[in-house]
This record gives sequence, structure tokens and C-alpha cells, in this order.
Amino acid sequence: MADANYSQDAESGSWKTVCGVEDIRIGEVKSLMLDGKALCLIRAQDAFYCIDDTCSHEDYPLSSGEVDFDSCEIECYMHGSIFSLLTGEPQNLPATKPVDVYQVSVVGEEIRVLL
Repeated sequence: MADANYSQDAESGSWKTVCGVEDIRIGEVKSLMLDGKALCLIRAQDAFYCIDDTCSHEDYPLSSGEVDFDSCEIECYMHGSIFSLLTGEPQNLPATKPVDVYQVSVVGEEIRVLL
């Protein structure tokens, strides 16, 4: 498996609270703006994922797409590109470039993202 395309590491980035755990239901996808970045936050059964909310093929929000929780992938609704939630890598054409993946942590009842 490819390494995650994390946009920051813990030494150079900073953790930002994006919402409370109760603010996103299991299976839900949220579009967020944080520090000028459009982010897509996804809650699976036991995990949270955060990626860029803009398809690398064209400027469409990934948060409007379908999530396959079994394969940890999201599909862009406009042209069908599929991206790994783990690595950000496109799984098919027309996208050829990855999207950034952000580390997520849960501290108490807060969801935090490393920017």
C-alpha cells in the first residue's frame, strides 16, 4: 500500500479543531473551510478521514461524491474519478494527481485535523 500523501507532519503543522464528534454521524461526509482550505471530513464506523474537498481533475467538491467505506474511497460525482481516503491517490482516470490527505485525531469529544 502506498504511503499517505499527508500535507503536513506533526512537527511542521498545527492541530485545528474542526467540529465535535457528535456533529458528524457515522457514514456522513462534511464539507469544511479551515484556514482557507476546502476540506472533506468523512466519518466511517470507527474512523475519521480528511482530504482536500477539491477533485484534482477539475474543481468539483469531493464531499458531494459517494463514499465506499469498504474500500476507503470517494468518487467525484462529476467525472467519476475515485480517490483513496488513505493515500489521496486517484484510482482511475480522468484524475491523474493525488489530493492531499490530512491526519485526524479525536481528543475527548473534539475532532482535530493537522494542517
